[in-house]
Amino acid sequence: MANPIDKLFGSMRIAASALKAERTRIDVIAKNIANAQVTRMPDTGVAYRRELVHFRPLMQRLAGGKREVVGVEVSKVAKDYTTPFEKVIDRSHPDAGPDGVVLFPNVNTVREMADLITAVRAYEANLSVQETFEDMAERALRLLE
Repeated sequence: MANPIDKLFGSMRIAASALKAERTRIDVIAKNIANAQVTRMPDTGVAYRRELVHFRPLMQRLAGGKREVVGVEVSKVAKDYTTPFEKVIDRSHPDAGPDGVVLFPNVNTVREMADLITAVRAYEANLSVQETFEDMAERALRLLE
């Protein structure tokens, strides 16, 4: 049987882990938007490639071999190789190839903004969980006085 204190603080730990994961997602989306027009990265020499955040559940093994979710974490931040670069013909661009084609990042700013709104709302929801827990704990302590 799980420790009662662990049960009590479990929802707060889950919300805290989700806050951390969503914060990473927000940072990566901001990076994608900031680099949406970068046609040559200093390290690779090619256009910026969109990055994606992948989450995975944090699992805890209980007595009897059962497992339960105790949070979420970022498993990796990976480049998006499935979406192609945008090709634009602009012979005057300094990064244009011999055929006049410039490769622009595979970042769709409208899609990134939609993802950002989703990430911010998830962050706010988890923050609300933590604030509600704090309020409940305060009320419980007042009852003990």
